[in-house]
Amino acid sequence: MARKFFGTDGVRGRANVYPMTAEMALKLGAAAGRYFRKGKGRHRVVIGKDTRLSGYMFETALTAGFTSTGMDVLLLSPVPTPAVGMLTTSMRADVGVMISASHNPHYDNGIKFFGPDGFKLSDEDEMAIEALLDEEIRPAQSENIGRAKHIYDGRFRYGERVKSTLPYGMTLKGLKVVIDCANGAAYKTAPEVLWELGAEVIPVGVSPNGYNINEGCGSTNVTTAAEAVVAHDADVGICLDGDADRVMILDETGAVADGDQLMALMATRWAEEGRLKGGALVATVMSNLGLERHLESKGLRLERTNVGDRYVVERMREGGYNLGGEQSGHIVMTDYATTGDGLVAGLQFLVAMKQLNKPASALVSQFERCPQLLENVRYGAGQLPLDDASVKAAIAEAETALVGNGRLLIRKSGTEPLIRVMAECEDETKLTQVVGSVVQAVQAATA
Repeated sequence: MARKFFGTDGVRGRANVYPMTAEMALKLGAAAGRYFRKGKGRHRVVIGKDTRLSGYMFETALTAGFTSTGMDVLLLSPVPTPAVGMLTTSMRADVGVMISASHNPHYDNGIKFFGPDGFKLSDEDEMAIEALLDEEIRPAQSENIGRAKHIYDGRFRYGERVKSTLPYGMTLKGLKVVIDCANGAAYKTAPEVLWELGAEVIPVGVSPNGYNINEGCGSTNVTTAAEAVVAHDADVGICLDGDADRVMILDETGAVADGDQLMALMATRWAEEGRLKGGALVATVMSNLGLERHLESKGLRLERTNVGDRYVVERMREGGYNLGGEQSGHIVMTDYATTGDGLVAGLQFLVAMKQLNKPASALVSQFERCPQLLENVRYGAGQLPLDDASVKAAIAEAETALVGNGRLLIRKSGTEPLIRVMAECEDETKLTQVVGSVVQAVQAATA
């Protein structure tokens, strides 16, 4: 059965437009409450959010849904997504919820769930919750209605956990760090953690107003941070996204390293230290072919999954691996966290700088990238461009052209109404032609 509401990372869409409405949030809360309320006694849920204005609306609606089914609600206020995963387990909650649309603009929002183990839900769990949406809400008896309580020190608890990921006794003294928090969930936590560890901190994107999350800043727009790195003669830049579960690293010149380069650095270092479990890194089909070749040269493997950090985590748990992530900057280290954690990943890069006594520029380019081109094509409601005969023909022709020379990946975004057309090929002329032909076919089918 196909999922109607859940995408690759929870339920997401434009705020106050179906399905991202207060009414749907209430129903989701009630359905999830029913699903996770098992056995006798009190049950609890922790709810975090980023800095979007609509977060207040969804937080209130979810609280109403959960409490109506008898679950107690612990409200964390703005905290990074990985903090919700951590606090779900440490506070012995039955379920965790993060209200965020990650790297999307302020007018979007999303709701993603964590199980009692702190990991994101499986497809089966999400489909079970969707099935409950179609059933009549079964409210708790009046004497069993849940309570809501604010937890004001959630970000401090998370910050202490983050600091503990550094080797014992290590400080960041002598490092000048630009930290771009995307006017999002980590706008207080990330600068505080870096300062407490001894770094000189230049904060960027730390003035959220409900509308400016990810706007001209953060991991998807590193220009502001890069300018700050150069202007302040900083050693490194760390750029988070709106919910701080992904990261991009900037060297001292402002040059950017994506998640593939960061994973390559960590995988090789962990392998040398004997702590890379299974001799493999888990990444998605979007990761660059150059990463795969680099790992093979080190005697390591690349395990590929579908796009979405939760699919990366599922494969990691199945195979007993402890390092994975996405090119977009989700870096998952299950030794430290249950989901992507941009701040922890950034700190691991600083650890490498300190231990190797090398500048950021010597670490951000671990391998030579295979030429890769990604184009996005937006489509309208009800349109199914990948079912169009001309699009199928264009894709088949492109795949034939790349046989033995590269690869083609066509997929629907799980978070936005976009068709993503990605290809890799050593011949950049052919690469441009192949992607262009498919993009034109999709555009024609959506015109």
